Amino acid sequence: MTRDSGRGMRRIFATALALAGGLLMAPMALLGTALAQDPAAAGNGQTFAPIPWGTGLQPAGGVVKERIHDFNDLVLWIIVVITIFVGLLLAYVVWRYRASVSQNPSRTSHHTYLEIAWTVLPVLILLVIAIPSFRLIYYEDRARDADITVGVQGRQWYWHYAYPDNGNFEFDSYPVAEADLKPGQLRNLAVDNPLVVPVGATVRVLTTGHDVIHSFFVPSLGVQKYTIPGRAQETWFRADHEGTFYGQCNQICGTNHWFMPIAVQAVPRAQFDAWVAQARTRFAEGQGPGWAGPTNTTVAENRPAGR
Repeated sequence: MTRDSGRGMRRIFATALALAGGLLMAPMALLGTALAQDPAAAGNGQTFAPIPWGTGLQPAGGVVKERIHDFNDLVLWIIVVITIFVGLLLAYVVWRYRASVSQNPSRTSHHTYLEIAWTVLPVLILLVIAIPSFRLIYYEDRARDADITVGVQGRQWYWHYAYPDNGNFEFDSYPVAEADLKPGQLRNLAVDNPLVVPVGATVRVLTTGHDVIHSFFVPSLGVQKYTIPGRAQETWFRADHEGTFYGQCNQICGTNHWFMPIAVQAVPRAQFDAWVAQARTRFAEGQGPGWAGPTNTTVAENRPAGR
């Protein structure tokens, strides 16, 4: 190997080290972003929604999402360690066994201990990932000692909510058209009638579909459940912070799939009880709820034109 080739190999080794360092810093940057968006430091009445050029997961608004964050961080660090190890090992092999110092390379085709290692180690890594993964799945599955139950039905293309524990009233939740947006309402996320729940309450969610498969997905609450026609499914969430949590249907359910936003408003128990007392009458009469959320922005009471 010529001197120029040796310099080229050194450049490759240095590049591999720089790449490994960059991979190590990337998750640290993501974690820093998540900490900077911590809702606990933002006071009451926060808005939990996607942000422009956001990185990482949305901030956790409840205990379910906090566990998802923990599992995501675990898997992320495992991937980082594996990537750095493989990158450094590859760079070392390229440098250590280059032609200039390894004139007679080994012809060994099998190595018992090495083959045992690269079989056992991946199995152990999968076990480290699988155990907390299954625990999280079962934790998300069903509510224990729920404080309130809500029914969620996906329809083309809006949501239908029911409160069987609070007078068994029900209502539709339509997106607010861009032309009808009021100050403070988010484009493609604001709705006329949000799903209102008490702060700190364990909310059992029973989902079903009306026509096709939809998906009830609120990232900051850690909720994602399909709404399947003819089938009832259960999940749960708990909003530990007062505010509005936005989501959307993430199942491709037809032409207006992108226009199925979800808004969950978490309010103090006294405000929730007042809203329930008002909503029982208003929805029974086919009217909007007339609800003013915690940000003091009146929710539109009329459906968008053409709905």
